[in-house]
Amino acid sequence: MATGAACAFAAWFVTRKIDTAQQKARVEQAEAKAKAIEYEAKSKLDRVKLEIVDKENEIKRKIEAELSAQLREQERKNRVISQKEEQIEERRRQIDKAYKEAAKLQKDWEVQKERSEQQLLEAQVAIERAAGMTAKEARALLLSQIEERCKLDAANLIRRSEEEARLESRRRANYIIAQATTRFANDFANERLVNTITLTNEDYKGRIIGKEGRNIKALEMTLGVDILIDDTPGVVVISSFNLYRRAIATRTIEILLEDGRIHPARIEEVYESVKKRFEDDILEEGQNIALDLGISDLHPELARLVGRLKFRASYGQNALAHSLEVAHLAGLVAAELDGDPRLARRAGLLHDIGKALTQDQGGSHVDLGGELCKRYEEGDVVINAIYAHHGHTDPTSIESAAVCTADALSAARPGARREVLETYLKRVQELETIATNKKGVTQAYAISAGRELRVIVNASEIDDREIVLMSKEIAGEIEQKMQYPGEIKVNVIREIRAVEMAK
Repeated sequence: MATGAACAFAAWFVTRKIDTAQQKARVEQAEAKAKAIEYEAKSKLDRVKLEIVDKENEIKRKIEAELSAQLREQERKNRVISQKEEQIEERRRQIDKAYKEAAKLQKDWEVQKERSEQQLLEAQVAIERAAGMTAKEARALLLSQIEERCKLDAANLIRRSEEEARLESRRRANYIIAQATTRFANDFANERLVNTITLTNEDYKGRIIGKEGRNIKALEMTLGVDILIDDTPGVVVISSFNLYRRAIATRTIEILLEDGRIHPARIEEVYESVKKRFEDDILEEGQNIALDLGISDLHPELARLVGRLKFRASYGQNALAHSLEVAHLAGLVAAELDGDPRLARRAGLLHDIGKALTQDQGGSHVDLGGELCKRYEEGDVVINAIYAHHGHTDPTSIESAAVCTADALSAARPGARREVLETYLKRVQELETIATNKKGVTQAYAISAGRELRVIVNASEIDDREIVLMSKEIAGEIEQKMQYPGEIKVNVIREIRAVEMAK
């Protein structure tokens, strides 16, 4: 029994030792874990402190940058205010100077008035004293009265002769004009502002629009026209004030519809092809027109511009049709007056050649046409006709006078011209000119009937911040220089492209 108790005690003692060792091990593990957690918490705390410091530094930098920008903007505003104050002060000095000069002039005028009144009184006194005239003075007075009566009779005779000559010249001029107009009668057609494309399949409208409007946006940006797609079945309308741009757009869309592939890259490819083909066709048409008029030595550049007149209108009248009409009428009038009909036709054909350049370069078509013909060594008669048909100078030959007469006849025919259309065309052209005069602008299109101006800038010259300023400048210049109904949206576009060839 004693042995059993001893064994039990030994077992208890061993178990107690084991439990004590395990507890000690668990305590040590817990302390190790606590140290690890404490170390990890300390590391996280250090990282958080570093992040807080970085955030504080970043916020400080942003605040400093904003303060610097605000200081620069304030300095700029202060400079502008200073300039305005200097201008106001200069204007005040000019006004004061003008007031002083006006006061001086007023004083001089009063002195001169008093002197004139005094001289008049003295003259009246002298005449009163000389009331009793001598025989010599009476004879002189009689001769003077007779001379005045003879001058009056001569003036009446000259006036009667001039009136007879005027009536005869008018009768002769009417006869010549009647002969010319009866021998040449040309049809005329007013230019429209839209072209219509007929679709064989209504699904083509969806292709033209493209996914999310991608294709129609690319078409309008590349072609520079408005494309109107509505509920009208089988019809797409191309709208633009520029006839040449509208014709190229119409042909480009027709080719794209025939081909079936419509996407931005294909649109640009077809557009460049059509544009080159149009230039070739324009040159050929100009050369054919010159040959039909008997003009065989016309410079190719002038022939190309003659063909380009087909896509130019003045007051709704097609410029090429007008030039051909003037050429034929001028030739007939010159023949009636024993002039050179061939030279008159040449001058008539080229009298409005400057209109082929006005949409691209701006300025007076008379000055542009005169400089162009001088550059390609046209004769003095042609150049004189260009300047004379709008009264810039007097005609110096029968041929020049014939061109002036023919131009007036062509423009004066009932229905040949429309004033409202020309006013609209000038307004949208002026819109584009304002934009293209800005530095960095590559293209500008007036669309949506002149209610939107789309401006495309060179991305290498203009950055994103400058396009905002440019849009405000263009809008401000439009408000100052133009009169227009409603509002005009100025849309400045900056696009970056990277092109590389895979070989």
